[in-house]
Amino acid sequence: MTNLEVAPQQELCPPAGPEGTSGPCLQLWPEREVPLGGVRAMNVRRTLPQRGLPTIGAWCFLDSFGPDRIAMSVLPHPHTGLQTVTWPLAGNIRHRDSVGSDVVVRPGELNIMTAGHGVSHSEFAVLPDSDAGPDAGAPLPVQRGLQLWVALPDSERRREPAFEQHRELPSVTGQGFTATVMVGEFAGAVSPATMYSPIVGADISCDGRAVLPLNAHFEHAVLVLDGGLTLDGQEVPPGPLGYLGAGRTTLEFQARPGTRFLLIGGEPFQEELLMWWNFVGRTHDEVEQARADWEAQAALPDAAARGARYGLVEGHGPDAGAEAGRIPAPIMPAVRLTPRKRSVGP
Repeated sequence: MTNLEVAPQQELCPPAGPEGTSGPCLQLWPEREVPLGGVRAMNVRRTLPQRGLPTIGAWCFLDSFGPDRIAMSVLPHPHTGLQTVTWPLAGNIRHRDSVGSDVVVRPGELNIMTAGHGVSHSEFAVLPDSDAGPDAGAPLPVQRGLQLWVALPDSERRREPAFEQHRELPSVTGQGFTATVMVGEFAGAVSPATMYSPIVGADISCDGRAVLPLNAHFEHAVLVLDGGLTLDGQEVPPGPLGYLGAGRTTLEFQARPGTRFLLIGGEPFQEELLMWWNFVGRTHDEVEQARADWEAQAALPDAAARGARYGLVEGHGPDAGAEAGRIPAPIMPAVRLTPRKRSVGP
């Protein structure tokens, strides 16, 4: 999944130092619907970044999509300075990238792509038992999932791009809950996914009263997918992002039957981020150069594109039919970017 907004918002994310985070709290930040692409586009619900809440730990972007039967078809596009975390809930997604990966990710499996100084990739829906694109004569499968980004710290953001897929992830059961640990460490279970900041991401199922162990040095948030939670005396339904602040050692709540939610968290990110379109950088000029490099690459023959900043995603050449082409970058705004302040508080 990519940010396909025609006029993407500018996001200057100030560092989340001690003065920029709260102690334990519960704040509900609303989702907003974002259409991706053209007339038959898939709509996603975006809950991060928010005005006033640009990051949670190093997590800097969170989209949820589906359930629907609109086929995902995202042509090659670039990324810098981040890791993409793809977590399907229903339906299969074919991922191809300029590192040479060509894999199908299914529910319960995790894709992690590290952009580093620059990478490009594509994502297309596939039929449940096929590794090829959707058959025009078959009904489209239900698609549902989560796409997240993790900002790379300055020491790692210029590294070579990389990709990894994890088909087996640790599961842990605790007081009233069962969790799949996507990234980081949770309740003593450690994900094999390579991350570059202290971070956690877990898919949690629960019913009734539950108590989760949390890292008190992290700030956390929850996104309810199904059911609902009552925590700190407040209802948390599917949709909004529930920001929990920092300093919690446990999270106690009551869950409706069949509740499932995403838990994310991490040490408050100490660096200023500038996010625009699919780029995570530090300055306006850096992001502008990233855009220019992607547009300049469009004019290169395949052999030259393979050695360019973003590389080449194989299988999208002029003979690829509906999968031919690339996503051009939007026009940057005529004004320089200005800060958006983090405003979370107790």
